[in-house]
Amino acid sequence: MSQKKINIAIIGLGFGAEFIPIYLKHPNANMYAICQRNEERLNEIGDAFGIEKRYTDYDELLKDPNIDAVHINTPIQAHAEQSLKALRAGKHVACTVPMATTVEECRQIVEACEETGLTYMMMETVVYSREYLFVKEMYEKGELGKLQFLRGSHQQEMAGWPGYWEGLPPMHYATHCVGPVLALPKAKAEYVSCFGSGRIDENLIEKYGSPFAIETCHIKLKDSDLSAEVTRSLFNTARQYRESFDVYGSKKSFEWTLIEHEEPVIHTGESPERVKVPDYAHLLPEEIASFTTQGVYDSDDNQHLSFIQGAGHGGSHPHLVHEFVTALVEGRDPYPNAKESANITCVGILAHESAMQGGKIIPLPDFTF
Repeated sequence: MSQKKINIAIIGLGFGAEFIPIYLKHPNANMYAICQRNEERLNEIGDAFGIEKRYTDYDELLKDPNIDAVHINTPIQAHAEQSLKALRAGKHVACTVPMATTVEECRQIVEACEETGLTYMMMETVVYSREYLFVKEMYEKGELGKLQFLRGSHQQEMAGWPGYWEGLPPMHYATHCVGPVLALPKAKAEYVSCFGSGRIDENLIEKYGSPFAIETCHIKLKDSDLSAEVTRSLFNTARQYRESFDVYGSKKSFEWTLIEHEEPVIHTGESPERVKVPDYAHLLPEEIASFTTQGVYDSDDNQHLSFIQGAGHGGSHPHLVHEFVTALVEGRDPYPNAKESANITCVGILAHESAMQGGKIIPLPDFTF
């Protein structure tokens, strides 16, 4: 492996703090700087992880010539602006989902990457989860046979979350179910048709003008005989948290568990069996392999509960870091790159537009291909 080191700055230290210990231990990363508006929180995190470079002002951080790449973990409304600022300041970008909240913002990010030659990666967790990697391995070995159909769902009750979530159109945060159904066949969405169903509380509708409790979208895959379906809900729908995908093949099919912590099912022909999904830490450098299941901010038994890192999102966090860092070291595109991220994100944005127009077919924009 190359000895090259990438100087990383993490922006936003809520969810973002989960990634600090992974970058600290990755052999090709230097966890160089952190940024948080709340100075007390900034210093708490900086002291705990031993990070000297600290910024409360994002614009000031971008002036630092030593930073190679930023990893953005801020509220979704800030993603596009902060990604564009970083690219224009000469920094590579990793950004938590979604890429943006409008088609035009997605276009601007794609164009900024083309103009600067810099790298953008949307940090979509599901396409690096152990479940996805398990199905991907089966598919690449030919065990599924021909892909026939894909389905994703992401259902979550967002009551009590920060105010900007209230009444958010379900499909505006759809990347966790769109990502895997496009990634497995290495496809892009060509057009979408989506229906809204049900109605959320009247006080929730006001903010975004979106009345639907559930939105369900069909996706036609470009240059393929495949289509996919994704379902999303955020409010007023009884369902345990579910972030899932199903894959139907000619030889075998994979169906996500209905209840969390149960085992998924593989159908071979008409014969079903429950299977235990293995971990995929063996795909990672030894230094960060433990983060698929556990990990704390240091290894000196100086543990503080507020810094214990979980195995969230199917063990995907170290895989995301590894993909981003190695892509930069090797000078290649990560998955998903800017165009792929835009295609995934625009599916959700345009799906909601379709739902508001009674299921109208809407094509994905050319810049996403």
